[in-house]
Amino acid sequence: MSTVVEHRIAVGTAPGPVYSLYADVSNWPRWDPDTKASSLNGPFAVGSRGSLTPTKGNTVPMVVTFADPARGFTVESRIPLLLRMVFEHELVALGPSQTEVVHRVTLSGLLAWLIGPAMKRQLDTGLPVTLARLRRMAETGSPD
Repeated sequence: MSTVVEHRIAVGTAPGPVYSLYADVSNWPRWDPDTKASSLNGPFAVGSRGSLTPTKGNTVPMVVTFADPARGFTVESRIPLLLRMVFEHELVALGPSQTEVVHRVTLSGLLAWLIGPAMKRQLDTGLPVTLARLRRMAETGSPD
């Protein structure tokens, strides 16, 4: 069993400025209020590993599994044998100065049935706020 949560927003820029915000991993907390700290050991590229500390919860390891400046990126976190969390950040160019940004979280593994419903509620509340702040950062340089 898996749980999938997805939210999207239109941003008034090309994909590049949004991707630049994604690639600046240590500054994710500026636009993602559910992230307390984030870091990456190495370049923003497939295979690089780092960690993310949510505002509510423990630090989790992450690995970049997809990175494309025109299409977005994906990171994955795992608790071996118990839970796999995939965080997809998709960029869809709608024109020269318009991008649809999609954030999708997929939870799977033995613990997904247990924590999935609570995480879904939290994500359904938090992702729209995160996307709105990301849009403001991409369009104006400030999340507020």
